[in-house]
Amino acid sequence: MLECRMCGACCIALSISTTIPGTDSGKPAGVRCIHLDNDNRCGIYESRPPVCREFTRTVDLCGNNFEDTLKNLYALELATK
Repeated sequence: MLECRMCGACCIALSISTTIPGTDSGKPAGVRCIHLDNDNRCGIYESRPPVCREFTRTVDLCGNNFEDTLKNLYALELATK
């Protein structure tokens, strides 16, 4: 497993179908999580929901930078829609 760069791309690109704290539902793909701050850091990282904690980072998904990660995660979201 790849160590998280904490870039926030997964908090934007991916849909979340489970409840996120502070909301009645999850979030659609392409929408920033309400807990993502201006520096793309998770404001509830230590208490984030299981779906976020269980996300497996890989070199193939995360690439070399935020732009790679966002592009790859959008492609994953489309492929699994």
